[in-house]
Amino acid sequence: MDKYYRVNLICIVLALAVITLGAFVRLSDAGLGCPDWPGCYGHIGVPQDHAAAEGYERPLEQHKAWKEMAHRYLAGIFGLLILALLFLAWSQRKRISQQLVLPVLLLGMVIFQAALGMWTVTLLLKPLIVTAHLLGGMMLLALLVLSLLRQGNHFDQMQAGRQVALLRAFAGLALVVLTMQIFLGAWTSTNYAALACTDFPTCHGQIWPQTDFKEAFTLWRGLGVNYEFGVLDSVPRATIHMVHRLGALITTGVLIVLAAMLFALGRRERRWSGLAVALLLALALQVVLGITAVVAHLPLPVAVAHNGGAALLLCALMSINHAAWRARQ
Repeated sequence: MDKYYRVNLICIVLALAVITLGAFVRLSDAGLGCPDWPGCYGHIGVPQDHAAAEGYERPLEQHKAWKEMAHRYLAGIFGLLILALLFLAWSQRKRISQQLVLPVLLLGMVIFQAALGMWTVTLLLKPLIVTAHLLGGMMLLALLVLSLLRQGNHFDQMQAGRQVALLRAFAGLALVVLTMQIFLGAWTSTNYAALACTDFPTCHGQIWPQTDFKEAFTLWRGLGVNYEFGVLDSVPRATIHMVHRLGALITTGVLIVLAAMLFALGRRERRWSGLAVALLLALALQVVLGITAVVAHLPLPVAVAHNGGAALLLCALMSINHAAWRARQ
């Protein structure tokens, strides 16, 4: 296990931690705990004196400010580790198996993520920006998983027979479907639509309630609007919520079909069955967390875990796609 591999593994753990902590900050309404960036009320840390909030529109709430700054500190450490990963890749660039393109791409994405983090605050939790910030974190995690799998030669040369082309196509489709579902989940959260429907499987006692797609999926509403606690009425929020549920149903179906394909290949090589089991376990956990979040009225630990569950599903699908493209007929 070389240094690059070890640092890559640490980066994956930190990426999961940053994603989970970011969800905790957002779901505990602490996204504007510090109204400026990168400091907090003009300080490197959280000020102790409430007089520091003079000149700012928001009063100092230390418990929220500490949550926000903890996320920034952890994200900063993560960024430094990505820089270290690129340094290691460059120092080992003469090795045939050493990757270089992925570490460069990862550093570029981290810099853009920092910009999105700044805009999240300065643009007052604009849903499109916050959603992009969450998707960027997920994309970083996905690329780190791919980098680790390639560096460690995991799931290489697995036998897939004549089904390899179909497996690659369907695994890619599943990844696209999951990415769209993660976007819908982020859009639901950033528009405060998670509790727009508090019963399951119905919504306000209806299979499909009144909807307003135009208002629900207006991506840009101009500048200067404070989106804390949302700006949408109940109907567009319910629309977003129900579309997310429909997306969950479609995603579940696609992933179950993919798992069945992997189990079929498992008769040829057991590692395919192992990937199928991992995928189904992550899927089952995510479905249970999603339903529990609705019927239990969005308890914070469950809501945060639901974000983590999406990250685990993404890791599983990245592993399956990597294995499919490294498989031999």
